[in-house]
Amino acid sequence: QVQLVESGGGLVQAGGSLRLSCVVSGRTISRYAMAWFRQAPGKEREFVAAIGYGGTYTSYVDSVKGRFTISMNNIKNTVYLQMNSLKSEDTTVYYCAADPTGIWLRRSPGAYDYWGQGTQVTVSS
Repeated sequence: QVQLVESGGGLVQAGGSLRLSCVVSGRTISRYAMAWFRQAPGKEREFVAAIGYGGTYTSYVDSVKGRFTISMNNIKNTVYLQMNSLKSEDTTVYYCAADPTGIWLRRSPGAYDYWGQGTQVTVSS
């Protein structure tokens, strides 16, 4: 069984940085597409970034381009989201997700089969 466990969330001032981690167990992620989503209360889950093909390809939502970086360590079976220049509007719960097909870096939550429990990121202004 595939399990995803996120960590690294917390409280940070605007302009600061956080690094989220997602440790995957049960399967090797080298052939998966991995992604980060976020969801605010009462809103739909929003795509943030994805990585696939062993880390060769990445994709980002426009609002985080140039500020966030997704990466993966295939040996540690871990995906990271480095978040710099954080803004108050980045405040929400962040989720890690895995797509075993790994064919495309898809942006729809429905394309991902496995999810973590989420980690809260709070940016104070």
